[in-house]
Amino acid sequence: MEENITIRPLQTSDKATLAQLANNKNIWDNLRDYIPFPYEEHDAGSFITRTKEENPKQTFGITYKGHLSGIVGLVVQEDVYQGSAEIGYWVGEPYWGNGIATKAVELITEYGFDQLALHRIYAGVFAYNTASIKVLEKNGFKKEGIFKNAIVKNDKRCDEHRFYKLNEQRK
Repeated sequence: MEENITIRPLQTSDKATLAQLANNKNIWDNLRDYIPFPYEEHDAGSFITRTKEENPKQTFGITYKGHLSGIVGLVVQEDVYQGSAEIGYWVGEPYWGNGIATKAVELITEYGFDQLALHRIYAGVFAYNTASIKVLEKNGFKKEGIFKNAIVKNDKRCDEHRFYKLNEQRK
């Protein structure tokens, strides 16, 4: 089944599908607040335009059996954090339970290490998002700590679990 999961640059033609998938409170509850909700086609269009300007590419659509099913990306860090990137990902609810996020994280991690020459990739996950925690663990990410009461989402405080993976080729 993993052969049915790929990552690719976003295309203008993805706008309607992206808006439909992202306009879901169950998705938004696990994302940072700078991502709008409700999520409309003009939001998707702006997002796709920004990803097309990335050089090098850092944000990709996740496809499952040829259909856009989510987003995965890296935010490359600068200054004293150079060589590191934060990973972010989500999969549309109709596609949950198919191993898509796990494979997408594997693919973007390989891309970050091989194509962007990153040394370290890390993620912050809301404590209640156990599915995302499992995705990272399946990909060999290690928990480096819990930031107590660090997140406010939907007017509630929660912990943030931090995970990392090092590029064993770039020690």
